[in-house]
Amino acid sequence: MCGIVAYVGSKEASPILLHGLKRLEYRGYDSAGIAVLNDQVNVLKKKGKVDELKKLTQKLKPTGTLGIGHTRWATHGAPSDVNAHPHTSTDGKIALVHNGIFENCDTLRSALQKLGHTFRSETDTEVLAHLIQEYKSRYNVPLEESVRLALEKVVGAYAIVVMDQDEPNKLIAARKASPLVIGLGKNEFYVASDATPLVEHTREVVYLQDEEIAVLEPGQKLSIKTFRNEPQKPAIVELDMEIEELEKGGFPHFMLKEIHQQPDTIADCMRGRLNAKEVWTRLGGMETYRERMMNANRLIITGCGTSWHAGLIGEYLIEDLARIPVEVEYASELRYRNPVINSGDVVIALSQSGETADTLAALQHVKEKGALIYGIVNAVGSSIARITDAGSYIHAGPEIGVASTKAFTAQLTLLSLMAITLGKANNTLHPEYYKELVKELGEIPNKVRNILAKDETIKQIAASIKDASNALYLGRGYNFPVALEGALKLKEISYIHAEGYPAAEMKHGPIALIDENMPVIVLATNLSAYDKIVSNVQEVKARKGMVISVVTEGDKRIKQLSDYTIEIPRTIEPLTPLLSVIPLQLLSYHVAVMRDCNVDQPRNLAKSVTVE
Repeated sequence: MCGIVAYVGSKEASPILLHGLKRLEYRGYDSAGIAVLNDQVNVLKKKGKVDELKKLTQKLKPTGTLGIGHTRWATHGAPSDVNAHPHTSTDGKIALVHNGIFENCDTLRSALQKLGHTFRSETDTEVLAHLIQEYKSRYNVPLEESVRLALEKVVGAYAIVVMDQDEPNKLIAARKASPLVIGLGKNEFYVASDATPLVEHTREVVYLQDEEIAVLEPGQKLSIKTFRNEPQKPAIVELDMEIEELEKGGFPHFMLKEIHQQPDTIADCMRGRLNAKEVWTRLGGMETYRERMMNANRLIITGCGTSWHAGLIGEYLIEDLARIPVEVEYASELRYRNPVINSGDVVIALSQSGETADTLAALQHVKEKGALIYGIVNAVGSSIARITDAGSYIHAGPEIGVASTKAFTAQLTLLSLMAITLGKANNTLHPEYYKELVKELGEIPNKVRNILAKDETIKQIAASIKDASNALYLGRGYNFPVALEGALKLKEISYIHAEGYPAAEMKHGPIALIDENMPVIVLATNLSAYDKIVSNVQEVKARKGMVISVVTEGDKRIKQLSDYTIEIPRTIEPLTPLLSVIPLQLLSYHVAVMRDCNVDQPRNLAKSVTVE
């Protein structure tokens, strides 16, 4: 992985490819390259950022109206010019770009070497280029057929785009368990791993389905077939995305823009689903299966990273408000630990991109067990949205920063709506409590604005921990998963080692780490365990630890004990995570900026993890 872009038409391909790769930078990568066809395949690729590749293209000026491009996140072979995509066949006529992993590449490489193929890189991708050439020459078949024959031999997940010097006005695209979108222009086609590079060129797109091959040739209709050569009718979708959403909008980083968008994205997630005046909540995607969810043996929430943290809060919400048993599983473990799942279970999948490979693999596993699958995703038309039985979009808009912020709070908003709706249907919420929950959830966007107004204060607090090597985050109840999320954000973008813990567990190990060099961020908004949290803070101070506390407005007791305090508006306890996470996002952001880190594109991370 990580990002694919391609073009065939009448325009110069290089500028389109380079601009598309810039749009895909948010996904995370370590090298970039393009291949453009003009009498022969010209490949230019560089380790590092797209800007380095751009300098090379300005020097060599490749021309041609057909080309492919890629930003690579290393899987096979270290980041280098040689390992960067595109990769070519032995004769240099075939070039391809690839997201995913070929699990049997070593076996195929050995077989091809025995047939006389010489490899230049360490990548699995180059193996496929050689394999396509082998079938093309062996059977004297067109590019489409040689690609199909080659894909029959590979094992793994992939999205590919292939070009061939001998068929100079044609691209072949194919996918299996990795996303690929085709943009339809006037006598031209665009291809990308997601819609962000396409929106300024076309509104009409086709999402390629698993085990489909597309032939893209200007002047011809888009041709799609299955791997078994069965023709498919393209399902054209209109993009609901604006170019402005892909720009920073005056902010220095996408992450800061997305943090400040949260009052709007939370409101967007609730729009049409909550009415505070009339006191109702509803989730259209849940209506058909509401009875099954209410009577489920259990709900299993699964996700990875930030989505897993949102799932933990979802567990608290649903068990507390709806009294339905919930388990939360890492998607990366669910598939492999042979879990007991049956038709009486409901699996709720959380994913911003809707393409997370571990989550997709887990869902395919539980689908075989007969469980109902409910998807909560951000990306319309994504693989998880298609594999699920029902679901809800969070409507957060494109999230460009690799470290998730607005998608997390939108997921929490959706889970809150789900828990409140199920609680009312299950008669586990007193009418007055239901009314209070609905009213308070409707007030959350304004309360988030109140916290964002404290940005400068939080920036000053960040200066006190920017040189730390480690940090500890503590929370109880609903705030424990928030502590995990706060620690993850600090790790992701500032590279400071941080751990989140239930506050009560501090005495069972982490307390040994606390000294004057250890900042401890305490989430202290819980009324239900306030005195216990006070004790935790006192224990930290007794060992000379620095305490940064997040408290409810008007708190005096913990404020007196803390070195620094961030106040958030009062709300009902189940909704606290929607507020308490905001200062932690800002804190991480400012620390990362002060440490001169690449906030939007942290090292080694990819936005959409499409390989296991």
